[in-house]
Amino acid sequence: MTDTLSIDSAPPEQVREQLKEDQSAELIDVRTPVEYREVHAEGARNIPLDMLDPADLKAYGDPDRRLYLICRSGSRSRQACQKLISAGQTNVVNVEGGTQEWKSQGLPVLRGEKSMSLDRQVRVAAGATVSVSVLFGWAFHPAWTGFAWFVGAGLLFAGITDSCGMGMLLAKMPWNQPKR
Repeated sequence: MTDTLSIDSAPPEQVREQLKEDQSAELIDVRTPVEYREVHAEGARNIPLDMLDPADLKAYGDPDRRLYLICRSGSRSRQACQKLISAGQTNVVNVEGGTQEWKSQGLPVLRGEKSMSLDRQVRVAAGATVSVSVLFGWAFHPAWTGFAWFVGAGLLFAGITDSCGMGMLLAKMPWNQPKR
């Protein structure tokens, strides 16, 4: 799938320097609250991708203010950039490599409670669903294998579109919400 919008990107070291120079710029982490709580770039504010409302640009400050978007590896932050650019926010930058690259470059991060990553939860849920449906298809009725096909089709769709329905569903589960 090709991007219809041009999205600026910058490596973490460059972003860190630009944030120091431009006090009005902001670093926004678009991962789930649990992922953010586990580890995030120092100074980042958490606005999960599914909560990012590009129609309400006032919530993100002056449209001319630079926004740096970061996630785990750069994929969700790229989607967030597309949403904001489509809504008229022109000064957005995707942090290349996300939090993983930020950490690998030795830039400051804040660590909290350890949790299972959303990607890993998707792999566990998909693997369990496929395994159980194939087992039930063999033991009880072949129609059970339809669940395996459905999960496989969902994973194929996620790979092509870079948008995972199972991941979005798992992100809303109680164990992935911040403790109150």
